[in-house]
Amino acid sequence: MEDILVPIIIVPAIFLGLPWIIFHYITKWKSQASLTSEDERLLDDLHELARRLEDRMVTIERIMAAENPAWRQMAADPGSLGIEDSSSVRRIGQ
Repeated sequence: MEDILVPIIIVPAIFLGLPWIIFHYITKWKSQASLTSEDERLLDDLHELARRLEDRMVTIERIMAAENPAWRQMAADPGSLGIEDSSSVRRIGQ
């Protein structure tokens, strides 16, 4: 009896169950590889936010250039403003 029962269980498991499991997870993997509508909406919102922030930065740079044309050189050289180098400043707790 046992000689007949084992092949009856193993053969369907190998030829039906195993491919079903493999194809099931391949289908799940492929469906998750694409963007959902919520993901696309989030990306659109982030793109719009980045564009608005870029516009604000351009506006701020234009205002700074109108008030002080040499502001970029001062920002590049903090020593010109009398600001100490951050490596020479003692850290709190040291």
